Amino acid sequence: MMPTQPCPRAFQTGSICMHGVLPCSAPYARTLSPALQRSNFSSLMTPRFSRRVASKGRNTARARRVQVCAALSVAASSPWRVWACLTCAGAAGLWSEKTKWGKELSGPLVSTLAGLVLSNLGLISPTAVEYSIVNKYLLTMAVPLLLLSADLRRVFNDTGRLLVAFLIGSAATVAGTLVAIKLLPLTDMGVDGWKVASALMARHIGGAVNYVGVAETLSITPSAQAAGLAADSLICVFYFAGIFKLASSTGPDDASTTEAAAAYQAGANSKLQQETGGIQVLEGATAVGLACLICQLGSLGAKVLGLPGAVIPVVTGITVALATIVPGVLKPLVPSAEGIAAILMQIFFAAVGAAGSIRIVMRTAPSLFLFSTIQISIHLAITLGVGKLFGFQRRDLLLASNANVGGPTTAAGMAAAKGWKRSIVPSLLVGTLGYAIATFLAVGLGSSVLQHM
Repeated sequence: MMPTQPCPRAFQTGSICMHGVLPCSAPYARTLSPALQRSNFSSLMTPRFSRRVASKGRNTARARRVQVCAALSVAASSPWRVWACLTCAGAAGLWSEKTKWGKELSGPLVSTLAGLVLSNLGLISPTAVEYSIVNKYLLTMAVPLLLLSADLRRVFNDTGRLLVAFLIGSAATVAGTLVAIKLLPLTDMGVDGWKVASALMARHIGGAVNYVGVAETLSITPSAQAAGLAADSLICVFYFAGIFKLASSTGPDDASTTEAAAAYQAGANSKLQQETGGIQVLEGATAVGLACLICQLGSLGAKVLGLPGAVIPVVTGITVALATIVPGVLKPLVPSAEGIAAILMQIFFAAVGAAGSIRIVMRTAPSLFLFSTIQISIHLAITLGVGKLFGFQRRDLLLASNANVGGPTTAAGMAAAKGWKRSIVPSLLVGTLGYAIATFLAVGLGSSVLQHM
């Protein structure tokens, strides 16, 4: 006997099987004769039954949307997807430095903004565990690789007045932090308020490396740490655009004016090639091995000091001591070490942006935007004002400020983009000095001063 009820599969999908009109994959439905289909379906298609079918269809569509969103959420936190986005964002930052706009913004900032966009568009999760891996291991290993050339004697001998301008900028950052925390105590962040202020002070003396070093030393919560970096990264976009605007009236070096200037530039270019040479396999492997050994010593030293979160400061101290005591031994490793460090740092900058959800910042502490604005504005105003009072050239003051806020790579990038070739190597050196001192200075001032304000 032929069945007389409609196709069960059609009901599961919230529709009616109209055999001969709509395709139906159910063999059960295809056995129905046209006469039975017309008689049974016409009796079923009452207004009440139609509403039931339509409601069931909407529920099914809603369930499918939920499933799609869940699938996208899982994909956004997929480890390989996160690593792919971080490495591509880091590569994009390096590529951008070959363009005019990339030179003005700097590669690290472009990588940070790329990570920020990817995260806030939902392509990767802002809370992926891979970011903590970057901060804990890749960044820590990058620190000694960056500082193998941090011979303090060379810094003091080769930087000239730019070193003094850099120290003025560092003092200006401290003053900006004191004013900002007085006006905005960051009470909405609780106990993390003064800690984040200390980390931002380190950020604007050395760089993002020092921010993470202070954050780990002072045990800042992950959400507050990410919020501080995200807010500061957005403010830095306007800062870098502003200092390039201020530098627009200063032309490039004219190496043909005197033979001395030409000779100096040739020497600077030679030094720059040594600083930024290509990665050699043996030297690179040796540098990575040495960096890991220093990190192990730094971890043990931090535990001995009773400060397990102070690995980066201890690693910094060990590396700077080695670079100052035996610079000749480490010199062959420097080009490869800095090349590898550049790659690791670009991944770190991308992770900084990816962890910085704008929604998290607005929910955690929207005042961070204003705090960072006040801090950087006062830093720039004091640096330019005091520097002008003591007769410094504007370009030296802008490079020093850039080395404070952005670090050695952004300062050297600005010098190269503006044609200030004689200032490229000194900019790298003073920026490296910022990496060496910022964490210790910020932790000390934060614990002794900011905590009690």
